[in-house]
Amino acid sequence: MAKTVLVINAGSSSIKYQLVDLDSSEAIASGIVEAIGEPTDGHYKHEHNGEKHEFTEPIPDHRTGLKRVLGFFDEFGPKLSEAGIIAVGHRIVQGGSVFPTPALATDETIQQVRDLAPLAPLHNGPEAVGVEVMRGLLPNVPQVMVFDSSFFFQLPEDVKTYALNKDIARKYRIQRYGAHGTSHEYVGQHVPELVGKPAEGFKQIVLHIGNGASASAQISGKPIETSMGLTPLEGLMMGGRTGDIDPASVFYLLRNTDMTVDELDDLYNHRSGMTGMTGYGDLRKVHELIAAGDPDAKLALDMYVHRIVSYVGAYWVQLGGLDAITFTAGVGENDEDVRSMVCEKLAPFGVKIDNDINNTRSKQPRVISTPDSSVAVCVLPTNEELAIARKAEKIAADGDAYGNVFSK
Repeated sequence: MAKTVLVINAGSSSIKYQLVDLDSSEAIASGIVEAIGEPTDGHYKHEHNGEKHEFTEPIPDHRTGLKRVLGFFDEFGPKLSEAGIIAVGHRIVQGGSVFPTPALATDETIQQVRDLAPLAPLHNGPEAVGVEVMRGLLPNVPQVMVFDSSFFFQLPEDVKTYALNKDIARKYRIQRYGAHGTSHEYVGQHVPELVGKPAEGFKQIVLHIGNGASASAQISGKPIETSMGLTPLEGLMMGGRTGDIDPASVFYLLRNTDMTVDELDDLYNHRSGMTGMTGYGDLRKVHELIAAGDPDAKLALDMYVHRIVSYVGAYWVQLGGLDAITFTAGVGENDEDVRSMVCEKLAPFGVKIDNDINNTRSKQPRVISTPDSSVAVCVLPTNEELAIARKAEKIAADGDAYGNVFSK
């Protein structure tokens, strides 16, 4: 019988899900629930076996949405009662200093996730709701929480600590937690095999570049640096986030405008970055603007690449050498122009790419550098859902007493 894990990624007004087959490592069903709790009608999409089913209707809350999703599995397949489901894996953004590893969902651990919500206000609250709802809907299936920040729990103290007054920092748990850890870990584990080198001692930089973007430096599969900090705002320029910016700009705007703290939060996290400079967070649109001669779009893309190269240079030094640079996530996997621009700036350090390979679209992991490049340059699609499913499987393996909700 197949073994599957239902992976849930709950946001404030949306839910993404995949049913992952652990034997084939493939998603055998997936979908999304959108506009939860909105005054307009919500939207459901469920895909299985090449068929897509979409519905529009009011979705008042997460429980309604998730209950409907379970109904889609019964109606359109695959039936969860026959799919060998062993766990539900939940993506949680912020585990703080509480969760260095995935955790089984209990009343206590769900409350701890809620307590960490001030560190990720847009994520932890809705994610805790998703976990709680699924516990009620599938009470005998283990619910496992997998944290984006756990991989970076291993960061050295001098990397994770800010030069803030130590008493304030400790009291309010202000330190660098990082994000996208599940992706960085998954990709980092697969690069040594791709380039044909042993994992032990392997030095690499992983560039997770999508609407949200982050970089990590890893040695032997363990992180020694990452670009995101207390929140996902720090680091690279992103679709809607500023990335690195002088913190005093917040004080300046508070003193010289009538903007509230919430309005500033929205400005820095949603209305800045590519969106703030060009009107679009989607780099495909930005490339179109550049082709049409838009100077703001050209400036924005130059800044975007500059930030990436700056982090690569800093991490290269911190690593004391480098074996590979890997691009992943939406932009990293699909935007050959960004990859080319980054590598062109790194050319003085011996980085060379094969333009034909770089410009060829593929879903397969591949090395795009030339044989005489000083470091391997790779493109490796991330698969956070599979990584979450694998982690949930390990935790669920210790929970035999849970039985199976469908065994009755």
